Amino acid sequence: MSEQLSRGGANGNRKPSATIYDIARELELSPSTVSRALNKPGRIAAKTERRIRDAAAKLGYRGNPMARSLPTGRTRMLGLVVSDVTNPVFFRLVRGAEKACSELGYTLVLAESQESGELEYGTLDRLLPAVDGVVLAAARLEDDQIHQIAASTDVVLINRRVGELSAIVPDIDDGVAQAIDHLATLGHTSIAYLAGPAISWMSRERGERVFEHAVARGMIFVEIGPTSPDLVGGQSALRRVHASGMSAVLAYNDLMAIGLLRACRAEGIDVPGDLSIMGFDDIFGADLTTPALTTVRSPLDRAGDAAVRSLVATLDGIEPAAADPLPTEIVVRESTAAPH
Repeated sequence: MSEQLSRGGANGNRKPSATIYDIARELELSPSTVSRALNKPGRIAAKTERRIRDAAAKLGYRGNPMARSLPTGRTRMLGLVVSDVTNPVFFRLVRGAEKACSELGYTLVLAESQESGELEYGTLDRLLPAVDGVVLAAARLEDDQIHQIAASTDVVLINRRVGELSAIVPDIDDGVAQAIDHLATLGHTSIAYLAGPAISWMSRERGERVFEHAVARGMIFVEIGPTSPDLVGGQSALRRVHASGMSAVLAYNDLMAIGLLRACRAEGIDVPGDLSIMGFDDIFGADLTTPALTTVRSPLDRAGDAAVRSLVATLDGIEPAAADPLPTEIVVRESTAAPH
């Protein structure tokens, strides 16, 4: 019975999956050569590896990562945990991580924390036995929780720094400096920072840099929030932004900036005539708003790629070089102008 089931059911009419031995016979190669080509890319001649992969595709071979993990202790799967899978900020990040995994012969497992540190910790508890390591993007965990995770598996952080753990982070200071310089050049003398969640490391870091650069420029500064890092968070902040009397707002992320922009439009507040609005990250759709959103762009696809490559290097016993901050740049569109 077990043999029948393994061949696809009681009728036994389903073709059994191809194995590395089938590929080896097809190409008159040793099974060990086929195994190296499929499981450890780059270990044999490129021409031979290509022949093996073509034959594997032709024969319908599908590797079993769990079976491969038995002798090696490796599943060749990596976890990527993001704070909100519906936030467009993660689209390019996930794409960059996925492409790197594909090139390196790994499978990416995606999970989200829904902006909850408690949920993130529980998700990781279930995920860790199935993966070789994890990338935590915008983690909502406490520092000691991240250290606890790092004690049991290899970890790389994105948009977060915790001690000496590997981290891929954009150049926050340079991006904020460009934003404040842009507003100051337009003639703004006051600015509000619209903060994201209190548990967000990146929100706190951006807020600190906005404060420092605004004060250095002699600008009046206020911080509004914390609030949710989404459209609703931006919309709900309008009353406090209006009451602050500031002529410009730099929001923690683009979603909040777009939410605020929508609220202004609903209330008849002219952007950028009455209020200039800027965001961070340059997400998909930031240029489709009315007016188009000025923002500070981060290379999120590069962040995903770099995090995966750093993690795989560590798994291979290679000490990855300390990652330099990723470059950021201001993208000037229509939502900022000289104050009235």
